[in-house]
Amino acid sequence: MTFEVKIAQGLKAVPAAAWDACALNAGSGEDDPHNPFVSHAFLSALEDSGCVGAKAGWAPVHVLVEDESGALLGAAPCYVKSHSQGEYVFDHSWADAYERAGGHYYPKLQVSVPFTPVTGPRLLVPNGPQADNIRAHLIAGLRALRDQIGASSIHATFLQQNDLEAFTSHDFLRRDDQQFHWFNEGYGSFDAFLEALASRKRKAIKRERRDALANGISIEWVTGSKITEAHWDAFFAFYMDTGSRKWGRPYLNRRFFSLIGERMADRVLLVMAKREGRYIAGAINLIGDKRLYGRNWGCIEDHPFLHFEVCYYQAIDFAIARGLDRVEAGAQGEHKLARGYRPVLTSSAHYIADPSLRKAVQAYLKQERAYVEEAVTELSEATPFRHLQDE
Repeated sequence: MTFEVKIAQGLKAVPAAAWDACALNAGSGEDDPHNPFVSHAFLSALEDSGCVGAKAGWAPVHVLVEDESGALLGAAPCYVKSHSQGEYVFDHSWADAYERAGGHYYPKLQVSVPFTPVTGPRLLVPNGPQADNIRAHLIAGLRALRDQIGASSIHATFLQQNDLEAFTSHDFLRRDDQQFHWFNEGYGSFDAFLEALASRKRKAIKRERRDALANGISIEWVTGSKITEAHWDAFFAFYMDTGSRKWGRPYLNRRFFSLIGERMADRVLLVMAKREGRYIAGAINLIGDKRLYGRNWGCIEDHPFLHFEVCYYQAIDFAIARGLDRVEAGAQGEHKLARGYRPVLTSSAHYIADPSLRKAVQAYLKQERAYVEEAVTELSEATPFRHLQDE
């Protein structure tokens, strides 16, 4: 079979069905068969809304592998970056050091889902006898593209294990970090989950949930065709308030939310908090086949523990009701540990062209990996579950 590598400067050039056929089942049996973030609907909504594009510093240059007939065999969502914002795997210190030494760190290539710290397929290749070969051609295409545009580096972030192995076998450096995920151990209800916790932690969560709703607050789950533009208006107000205070510049615009509502509403869950007839807080989640992915939250009224209720406890409730096996609640946040979320490793891979910078980064990553591994081990021992600590 003959393979041809091409570059698509936007998803308009790639049929949705062909892209999604590559994205689905691109991982192992441990991965989510339908990771909504790599779907054509989600990634094209970022492009069509203008959240992603050359002006935003995320110029699409998706790498494609086709056969001799022009059929798409594999793809990698890729962007030319002129900055390091919106990635959640921080390389600002690498950029600063390289610039001080007289180099040019930007542009760089980013193989990722913009603004999304969620592990998933990055080499979108369906399982099959040619899968490893197609992955190798995608990586070769990425390296050729780097040479062509003079980028300093290639960064593939939040990688599934099979993609991580593919990248590191082609001279990419491994980097590890941690997140906190909730695992469904076959719980029939939230109370059944609580029974698995130590008594003190169980009581604390019950108190937090009670206090969160104490001021006449009610919670709604809104998904699919029930999501209206009024819901998006309310949620966007929450998102802008939190984003402006936390980051200074929110990454997503109002149009983006309408587009995912049009294109993938059945994969969207809004958890909305209402008081005195109006929405006051909300969180957006995306629904996979096996996992719930918590993303953005915001509020226009502050209430004790409301953030925990809307983002963490309601997500657990929904996952149990849907029979999902995991809740991924986004980046950072050791406070999630006390709420029944457990530490997990996340991984990325980095190709650094300059030998001197590569050597320095490699030495740094060796130390960082040891620190992250130790931190995950220590945090795993501090979980609130009964079988891991005394009542």
